[in-house]
Amino acid sequence: MDNEYLTVTALTQYLKKKFDFDPFLGKIYLTGEISNYRYRGNSHQYFSIKDDNAKISAVMFKSAFAKVKFQPEEGMKVLVTGRISLYERSGSYQIYVNHMEPDGVGQLYQAYEQLKNKLSKEGLFNAPKKSLPKYPKRIAVVTSPSGAVIRDIITTTRRRYPIAQIVLYPAVVQGQEAADSIAAQIKQVNADGNFDTLIIGRGGGSIEDLWPFNEEIVARTIYDSEIPIISSVGHETDTTIADLVADVRAATPTAAAELAVPVLTEEINKINNFYARIINAFNNKLVIKQQRLNKLKQSYIFKQPERLYEAYLQQVDNLSNNLLNFMKDKINHNSKILTDYSYRLKINSPLQTVKDYEKKVDNNFNNTVRAMKNILSDKSNAMQKTVSSLEHLSPLKTMSRGYAYVTSENNQKVIKKVSEVHKDDEIKFNFIDGSAYAKVKSVHQKENNYNVRRN
Repeated sequence: MDNEYLTVTALTQYLKKKFDFDPFLGKIYLTGEISNYRYRGNSHQYFSIKDDNAKISAVMFKSAFAKVKFQPEEGMKVLVTGRISLYERSGSYQIYVNHMEPDGVGQLYQAYEQLKNKLSKEGLFNAPKKSLPKYPKRIAVVTSPSGAVIRDIITTTRRRYPIAQIVLYPAVVQGQEAADSIAAQIKQVNADGNFDTLIIGRGGGSIEDLWPFNEEIVARTIYDSEIPIISSVGHETDTTIADLVADVRAATPTAAAELAVPVLTEEINKINNFYARIINAFNNKLVIKQQRLNKLKQSYIFKQPERLYEAYLQQVDNLSNNLLNFMKDKINHNSKILTDYSYRLKINSPLQTVKDYEKKVDNNFNNTVRAMKNILSDKSNAMQKTVSSLEHLSPLKTMSRGYAYVTSENNQKVIKKVSEVHKDDEIKFNFIDGSAYAKVKSVHQKENNYNVRRN
């Protein structure tokens, strides 16, 4: 009974084979709106295709998506080609897209408009344009070496301005490799340097033929160029991204050469005309200056130059006299001031004042000496009186009359009372001319007028 039940894997594999071997599902042409789209850089793209009533999951692998010329957007109506199959892990069917283009608008035109809007927002079209040099010496041309473009540019340049040098940088201008080739050659021209102008271009063609000049890499390389670029791509009615980014756009290669160089004969004629105008202007200027010189020669300044100084000489004499009188007055005034100050100084001479102060100093000195002597005498007499009083009170004078004082032998303390002495104590008798030592044999103390003996 269990053999009648299928596993989910077996059923899914069976359904997948049904999808894969169905001839009607091997190549499907489908139209609808893009839904749930989120761009994944350098990876596979996952989204949905839907209409008003249904939706199908879609997968576009990286290799197929790289061939898409426009950028898919959410809600964009597209035409897709692919196959229908079943994704076993989720059990859902989906379309594997291998080609996609906008519905109702050509794929290349859609890509053109998207890149144009992108670069416009970044400011590549509105950036300040570099000016073309009026008299270029070397012109680089990036184009096909076998096309009519280089021949037209060379022919026109040689006819108009043969002294300019044309250097061809051959590039592929059509096909898958064209954009990289054009960008590489533009970079090479800038790296080589020493070029005044750069022309890029090719002949007319369909939008597919001109598409390399609509690639982003070419547009950004033109924008980064240090050399001013003239773009000459297609015919006048065809406008490429390169035309919009370039510094100058030319309708044809011949027009590009005409913009790049002037007409040598016209420039020579201009130089001759300028030369003639300069000569005429110089001659006219010379005539005017000569007339002015002749007029000046007739002036008294050159015929009688001494008249120029007559007024100045008289003015110098007047100023000299005024200066002399001023100096005399100044000297007389200062002389009077000096005399006045000399008289006042003589009257108020400090010599007598100095002499008076010298006398005062001498008197003060003598008075000070006398006062010091008197003070010294008084102090000497007072000291003698004090010494005499001290002699009367001196114990030495008392001892000279036969008195002595006793001290303890142990601590040299003066013994004033008999109570301070004990039997067998060693005592010292201090006389005026020396001392004597003794040992106490017995002590007698007075008490209430009676003698008490202490053994």
